[in-house]
Amino acid sequence: MTDISQPSDRHELEHLLSLAATKGASDLHLSARCYPGYRINGELLADESQAELDDAQLNRFAAVLLSEKRHQRFEAQGSADLTYSCGEARFRINIYRERGGIAIVARHLDGEFHSLEELRLPSQLHRLAEFHDGLVLITGATGSGKSTTLASLINEINSHRPCHILTIEDPVEYVHVNRKGTVHQREVGEDVPSFAQAIKDAMREDPDVILLGEMRDTDTMRAALMAAETGHLVFSTLHTNDAVGVIDRLVGAFPGNEQDGIRKQLSMVLRTVVTQRLMRSEHGRIPVNEILMVNNAVASLIRNHKPEQIRSLMETGRADGNQTLEYALALRVKERLITKEQAVRHTPRVGEFEDLLRLLQNESRQRLGASQ
Repeated sequence: MTDISQPSDRHELEHLLSLAATKGASDLHLSARCYPGYRINGELLADESQAELDDAQLNRFAAVLLSEKRHQRFEAQGSADLTYSCGEARFRINIYRERGGIAIVARHLDGEFHSLEELRLPSQLHRLAEFHDGLVLITGATGSGKSTTLASLINEINSHRPCHILTIEDPVEYVHVNRKGTVHQREVGEDVPSFAQAIKDAMREDPDVILLGEMRDTDTMRAALMAAETGHLVFSTLHTNDAVGVIDRLVGAFPGNEQDGIRKQLSMVLRTVVTQRLMRSEHGRIPVNEILMVNNAVASLIRNHKPEQIRSLMETGRADGNQTLEYALALRVKERLITKEQAVRHTPRVGEFEDLLRLLQNESRQRLGASQ
């Protein structure tokens, strides 16, 4: 790749990235004929104090960011992912083509590992760091905080367990240092050609815990299930917002003649599904989590293809750590972290949510009365 950029281009790009970190933005958007856009508390705001960008600038920014290998991938696929450090700040960057030009999105990675409590995540997620084998899925839309939740869990394992942790990511987002555990991090496109190849290689690298950044294809899914089945603890992500729906989504990715076998395999290795969405609040962005803890009863329903009955077990199994989306929303409203109006917009089961909210409010009043 011919480097068309100048030192001034790097300086200009890093100025915009530094502003994102200073403003507390989660993302920076750069595209032609637009002002730089900063996503702050979930809202994308144009910074009209900056000049509008043009195609030539964006091409030069891409030249700053793309190595020869990344540029070849960009030319072949129309997009490329990478990480970039700017002073103390670190960013995950996606460069993509649109309308014949280039656009760039930079996600700010704060680099700090936060506890589950600091992230306002449910306390039962601590159990996920205590598993020694099986598959744990963290799901949700892009930008829902899946990577941050996974980084917190991996950091918890690394801090408390003498084990080998292998992460496979595209790109590496959070850099882990060895604590009680030993951590190796492989970046797809730099250290290994694909997720599927990396997880196959992992079987010869003696890991105890594997973080698989994303299950993008059936080869990767098949290898992840095999790794979980052979005694490894595997964490991964999918882009879905429904804990029960994840099961059919994963099984449905395989050809019809394989699905019964995959369903049986999944019933043996799946430990937990956590769906996550972030909701805006005066307290910042608040995670709302649906949680499916897989026990023998749930495993049987997975194996026998009865997903519609799994939700009933979630509703009655809160003592085991399960919670439906409606219960999670009701908790956040009771805690005054989100409004009832917000919650209603995020559930198709409004009646169920309102019943649970009344139940939680009544329990709070009863506890208050008993303490007086």
